[in-house]
Amino acid sequence: MSADSAPLEESGESPAPRSHGPNFSKDVLKLVSGTTFAQALVIIASPLLTRLFSPEAFGLLAIFTSITKVLGVVSCLRYEFAIMLPDNERDAVNLLALCVGIVTGISLLSLPFFLVFEPAIVSALNAPGLAGRLWLVSPFVFVSGLFLALNYWNSRTRRYGRLSVARVLSSVAITGGQLAAGAAGIGTGGALIGASAFGQGVATGVLGAQILRDDHRRFRRLFSPARVRSVLVRYKRFPLFDSWSGLLNVSSWQLPSLLLPIFFSPVQVGYYALAFRLIVLPMDLIGGAIQQVFFQRASNAERDGNLAGLTESVFTVLLRIGLFPMLTLSLIGEELFSIVFGAAWAEAGFYTQLLAVWAVVWFISSPLSTIYMVQEKQGFGLLVNAANFVTRLAALIAGGMLGSARIAILLFGVSGIAVYGYLCVRLLMFSGIPIRRTARLVADALLPFLPVGAILLGLKLVGTPVLVHLALGILAVMLYFVYLFRSDHQFREVLGGLGVPGMR
Repeated sequence: MSADSAPLEESGESPAPRSHGPNFSKDVLKLVSGTTFAQALVIIASPLLTRLFSPEAFGLLAIFTSITKVLGVVSCLRYEFAIMLPDNERDAVNLLALCVGIVTGISLLSLPFFLVFEPAIVSALNAPGLAGRLWLVSPFVFVSGLFLALNYWNSRTRRYGRLSVARVLSSVAITGGQLAAGAAGIGTGGALIGASAFGQGVATGVLGAQILRDDHRRFRRLFSPARVRSVLVRYKRFPLFDSWSGLLNVSSWQLPSLLLPIFFSPVQVGYYALAFRLIVLPMDLIGGAIQQVFFQRASNAERDGNLAGLTESVFTVLLRIGLFPMLTLSLIGEELFSIVFGAAWAEAGFYTQLLAVWAVVWFISSPLSTIYMVQEKQGFGLLVNAANFVTRLAALIAGGMLGSARIAILLFGVSGIAVYGYLCVRLLMFSGIPIRRTARLVADALLPFLPVGAILLGLKLVGTPVLVHLALGILAVMLYFVYLFRSDHQFREVLGGLGVPGMR
């Protein structure tokens, strides 16, 4: 029985929601349904937006977003992850209250900082288009940090439909605002930033309103200042270890948007931003949904001793979903972007080719990364994220010093493959899956791509028309998923909502 439907005991010490009830695949589908619409809207609007806004405008949005994400990841000092862990509702409620208090304080403290130091920040980033707009970082961090806390409460209570509604409305607000600004002739980075801030506010407001409507009695009954202080100490490893880990992780992701304008210009950031925006869609659409549901299931599986079976099932499905299309994109990305988004964006397509293999490893390892949180191995996470930050920083600086944005992006991707590949193997080992078994699963998932990849590469080398190998690559991906859905029982269960063995 879920937390929303379970009666609260007089003491407020009702157990955490277990994995019985709605199965894993149905919970994933609740998240995917909303995210599918939201991301489909982004895909449909992108060819229009790339013709209404310049690469420089997208670059300014990416720089602003990078600043807010770096601050946003520590806006709750990572206590939001602890919301999933307690066995009783009282601690979870007070962890949520703790997160709200922390994000409010951090947001208020950041406002005077950006008002005072805006000129220095704008100059250092070589982004004069951000002048007069950095004050928006503070409210943006507040709503995004609050959304994080509400999101994990929502995952704990397994009311995934609420999150889907929030994502859809946020995507409509952001995309609609950007299109309206572009159509009105306001094709600036400021317009993109304003629409993004508005959309994040919509998402937080909608999710918060739904949670208050359903859970306000629970909050009033179980909230206790003394308990807030208690959980602050009980889960202190999150701010002491995982906040630094999260800060390093997110900072490493944002390094291209912060370093490319220093070595080159916001234009290169715009190319990278579009490439990154579209290459992460599989993660947002499927991986992100699986991550949230997997975190809740893994917390229970760790207590019940069933983590290995759950992890192998999720790892196998992620491999089969991500490997074939991303490897295909590594061969046809430049041509695809040139046709869909216009010739001016061909360079962004080439960036996707450089990043595609890294995207596979990232897509697979990210949902599984909650394993070290479930096992409270925050020290390991900190070491991995430190390695990620250092290697990416070195890669981008090397590319910048060589005067080539392409080399910088290539080295960035290579460093990610190394670090995330190691992370993935170690996470599987933590859950009880040996390396030999992991290698076998990867080899099985790679086999269907090998003949298709050889044909595409051969056609490109002999100089066939662009439309030929582009059409062949798209057709191959479509046929692969049709084949997968018809022949792979486990894949059908996850995407078809029929229940996954070992995931209940």
